Amino acid sequence: MQGSALAITAIALSLGTFMQVLDTTIANVSIPTISGNLGASSDQGTWVITSFAVANGISVPLTGWLMQRFGIVRTFVASVLAFTLASFLCGVAWNLSSLIAFRVLQGAFSGPMVPGSQALLLMLFPPARKGVALALWSMTTLVAPIAGPILGGWISDNASWPWIFYINVPVGLAVAALSWINLHERETPTSPLPIDKTGIALLVVWVGALQIMLDKGKDEDWFSSTLVITLSIVSVIAFAAWLIWELTEKHPIVDLELFRNRNFTFALIPMCLGFAVFFGNVVLMPLWMQTQLGYTATWAGLVAAPGGLVAVVISPFVGRFMNRFDARWVATIALIAFAVSYYMRSLLTTDAALIDFIIPQLFQGVAIGTFFVALLSIMLDGIEQPRVPSASAMAIFVRTICAGFATSITTTFWDRREAWHQSHLVQSSSAYDPSMQQALDSLHSMGLSDAAAYAALNRQVVGQAYLLSSVDYFWISAVLSIALISLVWLAKRPTGSAAPVAAD
Repeated sequence: MQGSALAITAIALSLGTFMQVLDTTIANVSIPTISGNLGASSDQGTWVITSFAVANGISVPLTGWLMQRFGIVRTFVASVLAFTLASFLCGVAWNLSSLIAFRVLQGAFSGPMVPGSQALLLMLFPPARKGVALALWSMTTLVAPIAGPILGGWISDNASWPWIFYINVPVGLAVAALSWINLHERETPTSPLPIDKTGIALLVVWVGALQIMLDKGKDEDWFSSTLVITLSIVSVIAFAAWLIWELTEKHPIVDLELFRNRNFTFALIPMCLGFAVFFGNVVLMPLWMQTQLGYTATWAGLVAAPGGLVAVVISPFVGRFMNRFDARWVATIALIAFAVSYYMRSLLTTDAALIDFIIPQLFQGVAIGTFFVALLSIMLDGIEQPRVPSASAMAIFVRTICAGFATSITTTFWDRREAWHQSHLVQSSSAYDPSMQQALDSLHSMGLSDAAAYAALNRQVVGQAYLLSSVDYFWISAVLSIALISLVWLAKRPTGSAAPVAAD
């Protein structure tokens, strides 16, 4: 495929990825609006996020088997159409229970979309242009989590929440139509593989228990809760049983043999851990800005926009020249750029100007534009074309689990570290300090009573405590990004040639 047909098909496949990844974050900032409109509490509304994550986490590992059984093109197009239908049903949901049920369908149907689009892009582009294909895919994968809060915030502030899901309908129909028209004659070979029913059942149990534990752990105060302890035990036991079964099963649902490939393993680990750190910062920044700094959902999302634009601009150039450089050096530069971005955030204060929040995003944009392209080039080096969907699905599956851990760890760390800083700030303060007396006198002169003055000072202490907690998190993020560089260099230098094309 060449010329305009290649460009149109590549854009359609990239939009398929963008649409699915977008739906993992677009509802986050809209939970209060959705819950209020459906007569539910915000805690109940979080199941809108949890249900999608659990269903998606379970369905992604099935992608390899589905594509070998039915073909990559058929599986991808069917997944997009089913996801589009589920999106429409989410928009017409009449109560929270129906919305959660439709979100389960949406998450389950979306499993093959991201690995399918990656496999098809690699199939369409010649080996010498593999970097371009990976750049297109990674650009949409990393920009979508940034665009989600922006779009979700704008829709929440200016329209009704069902449009969060309705916007998928025209895009999904266009992606499915263009993909089928241009690719149905290039379908990959199929084989009647038996389905690993035991593997699927164990997968559903351990992934479902783990995702629910991660999403509800903070609300239940983690291991002080019987529910969290029970879910953890179930997840560990089911995971151990699943691992043993998959390693001994003749036709496993998940191809664990991929980890025998050195480059796959030592690119997957830093890619998923680096994404977890990045995703944790994506969660923390708008949360801090909205709850403590007075930003609206729309403006908190717009702060991330410049980084996304930089990634969009830089990714095609990185992909075009990837074959000329050692991908390990490109990954190293990306991780250094991440570290610089996180370090700059650690210098922020509660009265920082808007530009102070935007500049670190520009460095993050450089990191986003190079990170996935480089590590995917290393990870897929030496993987045969028929196994690319399984390799991609495995990477997305592990990344999804890491993102779940990152979200839970980030919010828990932020709140508990704030409590620690607040206690120390209070211990070092006294109503008899001259500076405290001066502050109280100033508030009294503004007409505030003693109770109101002390409440205002308490708000200042809480704000400073959350600032210090955020600074701690940003510092840790920077250190982890630098530490991940060592893992990248455990991989061999990729050959620079793509796997053979599966279909002409």
